[in-house]
Amino acid sequence: MNMTHSSTLTRSSAFIGLAACLASPLLSFAQYAPPPPPSPFPGFINEALRKDDPYMNAWDFGGSLRVRYELKDGNGIAGVPGSLDFRQSNADNHNAYFLERLRVRASYTDTWWSAFVEGRSSLAQNDERFGFAGTPRHKGHGPESDPFDLHQAFVTVGNHKEFPLSLKLGRQEMIYADERFIGAFAWNNIGRVFDAAKVRWQNSWFAADIFTSRPVLPEEDRFNESSDYESFSGIYATSTKVPKHTLDVFLLSRNATPQATTAVPAPQAPVPSARDIYSIGVRLKSKPGDLGPWDYTIDAVGQFGNFRDTRAGAPSSRLDHTAYAFIVQGGYTFKDTPMTPRLGLEFATASGDSDPTDGDHGTFENLYPTNHKFYGYADFISLQNIHDLRAIFQLKPTPRLSLAVEGHAFWLADTSDNFYNVGGAPRGGITSGAGRGYGIDSSLDPFVGTEVDLVAGYALTRYAQLEAGYAHFFTGSYIDDSLADPAFGSRDANWFYAQLNVNF
Repeated sequence: MNMTHSSTLTRSSAFIGLAACLASPLLSFAQYAPPPPPSPFPGFINEALRKDDPYMNAWDFGGSLRVRYELKDGNGIAGVPGSLDFRQSNADNHNAYFLERLRVRASYTDTWWSAFVEGRSSLAQNDERFGFAGTPRHKGHGPESDPFDLHQAFVTVGNHKEFPLSLKLGRQEMIYADERFIGAFAWNNIGRVFDAAKVRWQNSWFAADIFTSRPVLPEEDRFNESSDYESFSGIYATSTKVPKHTLDVFLLSRNATPQATTAVPAPQAPVPSARDIYSIGVRLKSKPGDLGPWDYTIDAVGQFGNFRDTRAGAPSSRLDHTAYAFIVQGGYTFKDTPMTPRLGLEFATASGDSDPTDGDHGTFENLYPTNHKFYGYADFISLQNIHDLRAIFQLKPTPRLSLAVEGHAFWLADTSDNFYNVGGAPRGGITSGAGRGYGIDSSLDPFVGTEVDLVAGYALTRYAQLEAGYAHFFTGSYIDDSLADPAFGSRDANWFYAQLNVNF
């Protein structure tokens, strides 16, 4: 092998390795994760190209195919008249559909720069959801259909082995910590990306990203564009030098003008009302194994700024925004016990708004999360105006098989605020009057309900994984009283999925 090229590959590998070392403690203990493949798999194309030509190690060609069947029973169907979560009577609340997602990538890595391009095709069949309010109806395809588009395309300049500064520029996913506040939303058939510029300062003591970005709004049958009226910027720093811990600190800014709601003709993701919200947060996480069988994570975020509340009765001007969220989770892993069981407990709380007419706004801004992993797999809840007590039990019967059983109990933080869905939108009623929807009623009991989740994953081969899950949501007094009118009524909800992932 040419020695210059060998040196290039060595330095590139070292750069990737250092980044991975800094990032690895950010992976969460508590969230369910599919089992790893039985052996490393670079992809069929990479294996063929690299077999006889070591120069091809600088290239990466591959992709993934994901096929999922989902059944939702008791879930409101977006765009269907009268359909509400947990409504019993006079509503279509049953939706079963297939989703397929194909991603194909190509990248090249040199000593001081790299380039990455990834295309995506997201398809859906029989999905009865129409999409979001004010957008064209795509019955049969739903909000997770986008047949062909550019998912990522970015260049990176820098080599942290030689110099602490690097630049990443272009369309890219942004993932921080366990994605509770900033995530790629990979559960969704389309996912989330940003058109962003990110400068990274990295050394042996800490890594800090300084970025500015615009969220990309998916639109079926149109090239996806970022919003000219919404920006997301911030500083996110991580240090592993706290003994036995990883410490994250961040300052984030989400800004949207009144034009953000009409930035593109038919968005397939929620668009924000006008706001300028600033989040200051800290995260302390124990390093894997450094506390023996114990682990824990603490997140605390405070927010300030202003917010245009579009709920009925709210002032037309922007409101002063002050909010907070706090999460603590911990667990114990029986490392010397067959199947290495882990028991975990988590409490998450996020503030609500005590009075939508007082000129202040207190509902926590959930930013850009991957909520599917945290507040019940049936996807009813976001980190807004909520208390969530979560119990977790995980098993690995074999290296290829992982199982998880979880339980949640939910309460509204403030019954003077709304019950928010997983996308962050307040649930509304159909008509006015007690027991006829989810309008604000401070007299109601705050107990929302409980959810039980079962998830399993099996690594079929080094390139294919199978997953399946089931959830049942038991309604509480808040839901039962909100839908007490005989024309509505309340019911429990069920969710099931089966999914195949294939890498190539």
